Amino acid sequence: MSLIDPDIKIGYDKIATSNAWPEKKKFWFDFNLGQKGDMWGDMKAPGKEMLRIAQVVAGDIGQSSVHRAHFLDLLVSLVPDGVAKFGKRVEKVEEKSEKMVLTFSDGSTAEADAVIGCDGVKSRARQILLGENYQNTEPTFTGKYAYRGLIPMDKAVRAIGEELARNSQMYLGRHGHVLTFPIENGKTMNVVAFRTKMDGKWEDERWVLPMKKEDMFNDFVGWGKSVQHILSLMEKPDVWALFDHPPAPTYFKGRLALLGDAAHASTPHQGAGAGQAIEDAFILSNLLGQVGSMKEIEKAFHAYDAVRRPRSQKIVATSRDAAKIYEFEDENLGTDLDLIKRTLETRYNWIWDEDLHQQLRKAQEIVGQRANL
Repeated sequence: MSLIDPDIKIGYDKIATSNAWPEKKKFWFDFNLGQKGDMWGDMKAPGKEMLRIAQVVAGDIGQSSVHRAHFLDLLVSLVPDGVAKFGKRVEKVEEKSEKMVLTFSDGSTAEADAVIGCDGVKSRARQILLGENYQNTEPTFTGKYAYRGLIPMDKAVRAIGEELARNSQMYLGRHGHVLTFPIENGKTMNVVAFRTKMDGKWEDERWVLPMKKEDMFNDFVGWGKSVQHILSLMEKPDVWALFDHPPAPTYFKGRLALLGDAAHASTPHQGAGAGQAIEDAFILSNLLGQVGSMKEIEKAFHAYDAVRRPRSQKIVATSRDAAKIYEFEDENLGTDLDLIKRTLETRYNWIWDEDLHQQLRKAQEIVGQRANL
């Protein structure tokens, strides 16, 4: 964020919430066993529950979160008045007389030299760019769903204690995992309880459904006391189907490009989806800032696609893999807690330690190579 504009990072830090305990500020998650180990004969932790599997440190940054609406307000405040307009949904993007013309669902239109579609997992810009009949245009169900809820921190502390309530935790179990972390300056504990849908299908047109607490409890029968206490405090939980994007063959066509979830929507299992959109924005804003003519826009888009598509699509694929590890579904790791610990302690480094300046230099070199063609 600071590479795009230092004021974004300064503003983010003012409204972000992180782990409460100073010694856990750099921790991403504590990974705990959420079920009793003697539930399965192959579990190497008989009779155990709430066993600490691993503590994963996220470099110098750690775990933090912000309220989406508050962060959006911050971003809007950093652009000139009148630039950001809301309540719009694009229907068509066409090239007319050297301009890109956008037509919105309310009948209004806008013109631009280039269009960058950042319209989320159900992106209309993606449909336009790839073609509505292309097999990888639409998001696909990942076989996972999640119950989401918010618990007042005072109730969470009484139920599971200070450490577990006020710092980010993940509880692992077969075909499911539960994560919690503090939000709203520590006033609330956010809960997301994931499950595998064994038939792999999501047949409802809605991705978010109201659920009864009994359904949620049935999904976590046999889980440990901490998880049961957490679930008991979740009032009116919704269930969210998890979708992601199959890999697109390109992130641009002409002077139309895709960024963020429109290009590479991911599951949340590595906490990296929003970060990839920020990386996209850093690379693309720098490339476009060096464009001197209309004909150079496509060269910038080509370089952006070349450096961003492989990394962002790897994030999508490895996020699915992460869920398999958390839910003891990985064919190589299974329920071997020692192997899982060693894997968790290192598997995210390539995400967190990326040299974005080097990535930008590579993109700039690609632009220069195409300029000489």
